[in-house]
Amino acid sequence: MEKQTHISVLMAVYNTDFFLVKRAIDSVLKQDFQDFELIIIDDGSHNNTQNQLLNYAEKHEDKITYLRHKNCGQSKSINRGILNSRGEYITVLDADDEYQPNHLRLCLREMKYNDLIASTTQTVVDSEEDYYVPDKYDTSQVIHVDDCILFATLFGKKEVFANLKFQDIYAADSHFYEAASKKYIVKKVDLRTYIYYRNIPNSTCAKMKIKNQKLETCLP
Repeated sequence: MEKQTHISVLMAVYNTDFFLVKRAIDSVLKQDFQDFELIIIDDGSHNNTQNQLLNYAEKHEDKITYLRHKNCGQSKSINRGILNSRGEYITVLDADDEYQPNHLRLCLREMKYNDLIASTTQTVVDSEEDYYVPDKYDTSQVIHVDDCILFATLFGKKEVFANLKFQDIYAADSHFYEAASKKYIVKKVDLRTYIYYRNIPNSTCAKMKIKNQKLETCLP
């Protein structure tokens, strides 16, 4: 029988520069809680990242599983990772972010009282406006990241992730959290052990903000 792992960390990658992906991977490998597996789901990358990523995964194959499929988006990629996970608990890491060394341990501590948590982040910005992202109810409006449910800060029992799937929509993380709250004990916690880089210009949120700004300039 295959040995169960305590925590499965899932990371979807799509054309992210390898130096960023490596930073994310290394932050997992350096955790002060080491009973984990890292499942990397390559979402059909077509740049040089895929070759470098596979080579790096092979060097750490005792901890890393590498999966690849054609491009289908983050939600479906994470759903596939869930199906291939062995952990009692599941969490996510965006390929261009990283963990503080105590992130997994402190998230796991919260599981004594909860089935699923989301946490605040240590947010890295270039300007004050980077703290704001499009509101899921009205993407022409923005809200502070501390008031959001962020995909990669989700941490919970595998049962929650196995019974609820991520939808292929904007704010899939928030919709997942709301669905979970109807069946499980959920909580937003203030940890700030997840380092969230909001100063990356080609992120989904950054692109949406730019699109909305362009639309506003075209209005009479």
